[in-house]
Amino acid sequence: MPKILRLLNRLNIGGPTYNIAYLSKYISPDFQTKVLAGIKEPYEGDSAYLLNDLDVPFDYVPGMYRSINPRKDLKAYNYIRHVVNEFKPDIVHTHAAKAGLLGRLAAHYSEVRPKIVHTYHGNVFEGQFSSLKTRLILNVERRLCRLSDAIIAISEQQKIDMVEKYALTSPDKIHVIKLGFNLNKFTEDDKDKRVKFRQFYGVSDNETVITITGRLTQIKNHALLIEACKILKAQNPELKFKLFIVGDGELLEPIITLIRQSGLSCCRAGEQQYNADIIFTSWRKDIDVINAGSDIIALSSLNEGTPVSIIEAMAAGRVAVCTDVGGVKDVIKDGHTGLLCEQDANMLAEKLKVLIENKELRATLAANGKKSALQNYSYERLVKETENLYKYLLY
Repeated sequence: MPKILRLLNRLNIGGPTYNIAYLSKYISPDFQTKVLAGIKEPYEGDSAYLLNDLDVPFDYVPGMYRSINPRKDLKAYNYIRHVVNEFKPDIVHTHAAKAGLLGRLAAHYSEVRPKIVHTYHGNVFEGQFSSLKTRLILNVERRLCRLSDAIIAISEQQKIDMVEKYALTSPDKIHVIKLGFNLNKFTEDDKDKRVKFRQFYGVSDNETVITITGRLTQIKNHALLIEACKILKAQNPELKFKLFIVGDGELLEPIITLIRQSGLSCCRAGEQQYNADIIFTSWRKDIDVINAGSDIIALSSLNEGTPVSIIEAMAAGRVAVCTDVGGVKDVIKDGHTGLLCEQDANMLAEKLKVLIENKELRATLAANGKKSALQNYSYERLVKETENLYKYLLY
């Protein structure tokens, strides 16, 4: 029976945890799987419940955190290498940057020398670090790709960027396997969930709810969406809308300061000033309820791999407007399943205005988006394609 050791950066909210959970739960019983995960930061949402709900056992890697710390990273590396030598996996499959660094090195220098697979879930090569640090990261990643037997990109655009933009490796080593989810809960009890959400927050029927979900960090670029809302409100005072910000992170206080400087009012999570222009909810597990209560789902990121929040929104039958970055265009077809725009606040404000005023367009885009999400992002397809890659590498 082939053994798979699966290694994840940390159990924070996002696509990698879903990927790990569904692959580990639903992979053929012909494979034996062991899961290791790093430790999330205090301000990040905890996604361990996804594994627990599916009865997927896992162990934490001592010392493996998001931030770079040579002492802790060495401790994590030694632990992973020990597990590789003890478990003797046929394949070590790492997910995201830190796990990819420590896990691939540990596998390569272990006594076992298993096949090495790495999935790039996002993009740390733009919008996150200085140019000097980015060049260093790219050089390290190129070396790690040489150690890898297969690389998984989660979108066609990501594969193109890896080969043509960043020159990480040759195209024949990269396999495109889109993310997969259990989207059933986003298609059920929509009306009841919508009433529940809007009654709780006191949202009237004639108010449009715009929602953005994600960690409050620079790469998500909440400032762009806030500026767009400021422009929208100033130029169209007759429009009634609220912005809900779902998530938490290191930029919470700077974002609140920016909101107030923009002349907009806000309500922190736990407060009950729901008449504010912008409402923070912190992390929530009931994203299906939030999506049901929303009308427009926004994404203003500087870069993205495959945006989980947008796939979930589409499955819920909600229209999305997103910045045209990274792998977003592989999910959203502009003018058909949602709207794309440049990283420009005026343009984003105009797109939001169109969607607020044109309910018929909103409904058409949402219906197309729902069909696309359910057809392309099932966990059954994810598992089948990953199994095929494993068999290709082993046999």
